[in-house]
Amino acid sequence: MSETQTQAGIEGRKAPPSEAYAQYMCMICGWIYDEEQGLPEAGIPPGTRWEDVPEDFLCPECGEPKSMFERIDI
Repeated sequence: MSETQTQAGIEGRKAPPSEAYAQYMCMICGWIYDEEQGLPEAGIPPGTRWEDVPEDFLCPECGEPKSMFERIDI
């Protein structure tokens, strides 16, 4: 699947704004993925829920896989 196809697929699954956004932290380096902000530079638009982030996602800071992230409450 191309990056364009992946991005188009993610955009189709944005969460309704009425639902609270969550944050997920890398348990190795502490980098935080914020659903409200997404990660546009990696093709993940704002509003993308964690479950819709591709399974092959890697932490942009340390390279750890998605499985090393946990939801946090701030």
